[in-house]
Amino acid sequence: MNNLKLIRPSISSESYGGKANNLIVLNKMEVNVPQWVVIPKEIMSNQLKDYDTIEELHSMLAKLEVPNKLLADMEFYFGTNYRDKKYAVRSSSVDEDGKEFSFAGQYETALNVDYVDLKESIKEVWKSVGSKHLLAYRKKHGIDMDLSLAVIIQEMVQSEVSGVAFGLDPLTGDRNKKVISAVHGLGEGLVSGKLNADNFTISPEGIETKLAHKADLAVAKNNSSTLDENQLSEISDLLDALNQKTGHPQDVEFSYYNNQLYVLQTRPITTSTDSNNDEYLLWDNSNIVESYPGVTTPLTFSFISKMYAAVYAQFSELLGVPTKKIAQHKAVFQNTLGLVRGRVYYNLVNWYKMLAMVPGYSINATYMETMMGVKEKFELGDEFKMSRSKAWFRIILMLGKMIFLQSTLTKKRIQFQNYLDKKLKVYNDYDFASMSIPVILEHYKNFETTLVKEWKVPLINDFFSMIWFGMLKKQASKHVPESPNLHNDLLCGSEDIISVQPIHRTFALAKMIKSSEETRSLFLENTPEDIWQNLENGNHPELKKKIDRYLHDFGERCMGELKLETTSYTQKPSLFIKILKSYVSNDISSKLEGNNLQNKLRSDAEQKIYQALKNKPLAKMVFKFILNKARDLVSNRENLRYERTRAFGVVRKMFSAIGTQLKKQNIIQDSKDIFYLELEELLNLDTKNYTQLVHQIRIRKASFGAYKLQPSPQERFYTYGHNFNDKYIYSEEKVEPVVGDLQGIGCCPGQVRARVQLIENPESIDSLNGDILVTKSTDPGWVTLFPSASAIIVERGSLLSHSAIVSREMGIPCIVSVDGLLRTLKTGDEVLMDGSTGTIKILNKEKR
Repeated sequence: MNNLKLIRPSISSESYGGKANNLIVLNKMEVNVPQWVVIPKEIMSNQLKDYDTIEELHSMLAKLEVPNKLLADMEFYFGTNYRDKKYAVRSSSVDEDGKEFSFAGQYETALNVDYVDLKESIKEVWKSVGSKHLLAYRKKHGIDMDLSLAVIIQEMVQSEVSGVAFGLDPLTGDRNKKVISAVHGLGEGLVSGKLNADNFTISPEGIETKLAHKADLAVAKNNSSTLDENQLSEISDLLDALNQKTGHPQDVEFSYYNNQLYVLQTRPITTSTDSNNDEYLLWDNSNIVESYPGVTTPLTFSFISKMYAAVYAQFSELLGVPTKKIAQHKAVFQNTLGLVRGRVYYNLVNWYKMLAMVPGYSINATYMETMMGVKEKFELGDEFKMSRSKAWFRIILMLGKMIFLQSTLTKKRIQFQNYLDKKLKVYNDYDFASMSIPVILEHYKNFETTLVKEWKVPLINDFFSMIWFGMLKKQASKHVPESPNLHNDLLCGSEDIISVQPIHRTFALAKMIKSSEETRSLFLENTPEDIWQNLENGNHPELKKKIDRYLHDFGERCMGELKLETTSYTQKPSLFIKILKSYVSNDISSKLEGNNLQNKLRSDAEQKIYQALKNKPLAKMVFKFILNKARDLVSNRENLRYERTRAFGVVRKMFSAIGTQLKKQNIIQDSKDIFYLELEELLNLDTKNYTQLVHQIRIRKASFGAYKLQPSPQERFYTYGHNFNDKYIYSEEKVEPVVGDLQGIGCCPGQVRARVQLIENPESIDSLNGDILVTKSTDPGWVTLFPSASAIIVERGSLLSHSAIVSREMGIPCIVSVDGLLRTLKTGDEVLMDGSTGTIKILNKEKR
C-alpha cells in the first residue's frame, strides 16, 4: 500500500478506523453513499514520536503536516470537477463508532470544505486526537490512549433535508420502535441544535409525529413536515436492513437531495438503557411457542392478550382470589404475554404475581411453585402477600368449592359442549362475505362475550387434569420405579382423544383414494388446486362427501391454528388436498396397517403396574381410581382445547371477511393486511381513519417482515422493563445449560443409534435415508418424511402432540419435549436415543 495515496477500500482494515469500516458495509449493501475516501491512520502515526507530557503531545500535533502528494488522486475519486466541490472531513479512529463506545462529538468534523482548504481541515481533524475533552472521555470510560486516527474525505450533499435515524428508541431501548429526527437543510443544524427538528417514532402501532415550528422558514412552510410517508418508510426499511446485516440497531446519519436518500454514516447504538426504575422481567416461550410458532401478527397478539387476561382472571377467581384483588391487579393479568420482535412470550414475573395471589401460596410456597412449574423466585410487594390465618380461611373455602366443581364437572362439560356447538353452528352458518364491516364487527363483539365469559369449564378441567396427572405420575413411579415413563404409556390408546381422530381419518381418506385407480391417478397426476376443482365439479361424490365432512370437523386443525393470520383448511381446502396427495404419493397408509402399538403400550403398562400391586388390593383400588380420573381429564383437556381452536376459527373467518372487503374497496393491497392492525383499531374501524391505518399497516408489515429475517430470541431471557435490546434477547444467561444427556418425553419405544438431520421445512428434503429426524415441532405435512426416518426427536410437544401420536401409529421410536435440543445437536452428530426413557446420548459430534 502506498501510504501517500487516498484509498476507497472494499474490505475492512484496522488502518481505516470504525467509521470508514462502517461505510464499507454500506457500500457492500449497495446503499446510496456519497463518494468518499480514507487516509489510513499510519500517515499521521508516522509523524508522531514518544512524548512525556500532554503539552509535548500538543506541540507535536501542531507540527503535523499533510503531505502534498496525498491529494494528488482527487480527480480519480471525485471526478474532473473535484476542485469545485464541497467536502466533509471526518475522523475515523479504531475504537470510534463501535458497539461499546461511539466517541460521538469527541473528534473534530469539518463540513462544506472547499478543495483549497482540505489540507488545513485534515490537519485540524488529526489534531483533535489529543484534545482535552477527548482525553477526559477516554479516562471516564477507562479506554486506553490511542493516537492512531484515519481521516475520511466525503463529498458533501447539498441536502434539502438532513437527519438522524435510530433502529431503536435511544431513550428507552425499545426495539419495537424506531426514532427519526430531521431538519430542512444540512445536518449541522440538527446536531448543533440551531434548528428545531421534526421527530417521528415508528412502531407496530403506527407513526407518532411531532412537527417542530420552523421559524427559519417562510410562514407557509414553517409547520410542514420534513419527511413524507414514503421517505419514512424508506428510512425504516433501511434501519431494518442494517440491523439484519450488522446484528445491531444502528444510528444512521442521512440526507435527501432531489428526493433521493443518501446515507452519510452509520454506527451501532451504544446508549445504555438500563434503569433502576424499570422492573426486572423474565420472558419465556418454551411452551407457548408451540401454539404461536414464528412471527405472530399484531391482530393475533392483541386478540389473545385480551383473551388470556380474561381467562387468567377467571382461573384466579376459581382458585379463591377475591374479585376485588383481581381488579386491583388488572395490569398483571393484562400483561401476562409479551410480543418480542413478533414472537409471543410469557411474562413470568406476572405469572408469579398471579400465583402469589392464590390462598395456598403463603402457606406452602415451595409446593405451589413446583406444581405450577415456576423455576425462579421474584421479590414481590406487600400487596401480593397474605397472612397465614387469612390464607387458611380462604383455602377452606376454596377446598369446598373445588369438591363441588369436581363432582359437577362431567355435567358441566356436557352443558358447555352443547352450548358451544350451538353457538359455533350459528356463527359458522353466517355468510360474513355478504355482510357490511360494521355488522361483522357487531357479530364479533357478541361472539367475544362467549369466549370471555363462558370459558370456565375448560379452565376447571385443565386444573383438575394437572392435579390427577401429577398424582398418576407419582403413584406410577412409586410402585414401578424402574419404568419412569409408565404414566405416559398408561394414557396411550385413548380413542376418545380428539387429537388422534384427524390423523386416523386422514389415513383412512388416503387409503380410500388409493383403493380406486381413477382417484389414485387423479391425486398423483394433478395439482392440489386442480384436484379440488375436479371434486367440486361433482366427480367422485362419495370421496368429496368424506373430505367435506373432515373439513367440517377438523378444518381448523393445522400448523399455527391459533394464529388468526393462518390460512386454515376450511378457508383453503387445497391445502388439505396437498396433504392427502403427499400421503398417497408416499404410500403412507400401507405403512400403518397391522400396527397396534398404542394399545400394546397401554396393555403392557397396565400389566406392569397391576403385577406390582397384585398383593396390595387397597393400593390397586386407589391406583385404578386415580388412573381413570387422569384418563378422563387428560382426554377431555385435549378435546376442550380443540374447542378453542374452533372458536378461534370463527374469529379468523370474521376478520378475513373484513380484509377481503377492504381489498375489494382498494383500501388495502392484500386481504391479509388486516392482520397488521390491532384489535382495538379494527373494532373502531371507520372511513375517517382509513388513511392512518393503511399507513400503520405499511410500517408494521416492514417491521414484521424484518423480524422474520432476524434470529429468534432466546427461549428465556430477562429485561428491565420492555427493553428488547439485542444484549438482552440474545443473552444466554437465563438459558438453562444442557449437562450430560439430553432428556425428553419418550413417546414410542425403541433404541436407535444413528446420525441426526436437523430439518426446518419438510419440503426441503425428500428422504432422511435412515437418519434421525430432529426438528422443533411438526404438523400433518411432516408425516411424509417419517417413514424414511429411523427415529424422530422433537424439541417441543407433548405425549398428545402430532409427532407423538403419529410415531406411535407408525411404530417409529420418538422423543418429544427436549429442552435445548436444537442448540445442542447439529446435522451429522451421532446419538443413541431411547424412545422408552426419553434419553438421548450424544456419541460423536460432527466437526463444526
